[in-house]
Amino acid sequence: MRFSTYLLAAAVPLAANAAPLRATKRQAAAIDVTVLQFANTLEQLESQFYAAGLSKFQDSDFSAAGFAASSIAIQQITNIQSDEATHASILEEELTALGQNPNSTCSFNFDSALTDVSTMAATARVVENLGVMAYLGAASLLTDPQLLEAAGSILTVEARHQTILNVLSGTGTAIPSAFDLALTPSEVLAVAAPFFSGTCDLGIPANPTLTVTNTGSVGQGTSLTFSSTAINSSVDTSTLFCQMMVGGNPFSISLPYNQCVVPSTINGPVAIYITSDDNPLQSNVVNRASANNILAGPTVAFIDAQPETLGQMVRSSGTGTASASSSTQTISPDVAASIVSAQGASTVSGAAATATSATDSAAAATSTSNSVNDSSDPSAPFRDDFTGLAPGGAINVIGWSNIPSN
Repeated sequence: MRFSTYLLAAAVPLAANAAPLRATKRQAAAIDVTVLQFANTLEQLESQFYAAGLSKFQDSDFSAAGFAASSIAIQQITNIQSDEATHASILEEELTALGQNPNSTCSFNFDSALTDVSTMAATARVVENLGVMAYLGAASLLTDPQLLEAAGSILTVEARHQTILNVLSGTGTAIPSAFDLALTPSEVLAVAAPFFSGTCDLGIPANPTLTVTNTGSVGQGTSLTFSSTAINSSVDTSTLFCQMMVGGNPFSISLPYNQCVVPSTINGPVAIYITSDDNPLQSNVVNRASANNILAGPTVAFIDAQPETLGQMVRSSGTGTASASSSTQTISPDVAASIVSAQGASTVSGAAATATSATDSAAAATSTSNSVNDSSDPSAPFRDDFTGLAPGGAINVIGWSNIPSN
């Protein structure tokens, strides 16, 4: 996660003596120092965010958010937090070696992102992707080849974090695109700034923050609404445009502000801007840095149009709206038949079903299901490749395997 925008700087996933950048006494260009200070602050933000979430939430909170095993999410988030803490430590050592005092004036407030595990996980996903975008955007700013090399070694780790969090969402695509998107420092701050508490002067101006105000989930076909200090009652929104940018596209998708509908072609992270005209923004961060039509943003959202089996195995409910927990076990054909029979289905094919027995129907109702034999008849037999919610709502079949007759 890392807003870390440029932390490229030096962060390293392992111990200090394994870092890609050794702290040695030397001179540094002013821009490199600025990038290091910014990176250090963002890494602190990320590390503290994960630490706060792990401290607040218990196993039962992760189970209530839909995780099949709370230990899976907790272990991965703990690993990510450790990486971020190591990054911050290495950055501080490097700044000290350059004769600079690491910035200690910034503090953070994560209350809005830690209301529950689902909100924390969704926020972590955006923050992690922001780190990837930040590393890419900072590559053209650094003048020290050592810092650039270190940035590359950190970028690959941030991308791994992002993939893990996409899987933990339960609704997203692990690797949604063949390309990632880069952001400028001012754009990164537009996304990260809401977590700063009080004054935090990093020597970099932030773009005005943009917020998507839609309630509920956002997906393909959703008409987006926004709020921003840059868009007040005196602004004629009919003259504005929303711009959606995704990795791999050379230019953003430009739409009228009042007709900002998510296209059916978007899957995964999207950076959304509000501009004063309909001129598309360039995805190349060097060229976009000189754009003079950006009024607010970006904000980063995930459009989960292509959920994958891996994520659904880890987390049965990406929304986390259910308050009940569930357990998973492998049962014999006879047991499966008796359970399904009680729910209105008469037979089960001769295989062993791996099923999730929910403690209440509300939890089961949040799961994605397929139709039994493509029929609404509760007495229809199960196919031996059926997965999903069984008739009656108490059983969620997540897989089948053959059992030898002897």
